[in-house]
Amino acid sequence: DKVFSREQLLEEVWGYEYYGDIRTVDVTVRRLREKLEDDPSDPHYIMTKRGIGYHFRRP
Repeated sequence: DKVFSREQLLEEVWGYEYYGDIRTVDVTVRRLREKLEDDPSDPHYIMTKRGIGYHFRRP
């Protein structure tokens, strides 16, 4: 599975010229987990690679 850094996600989703906080990615991932996961505190789809970024695990 490909891991995407926060910087990559910011550029791909919000655009290269986005000047917001990099934590925007973390907040968005948390919100997605709340919608997608049965238990957002124990995710099965949007996984964190500590110190690297995020990856999606197929069901």
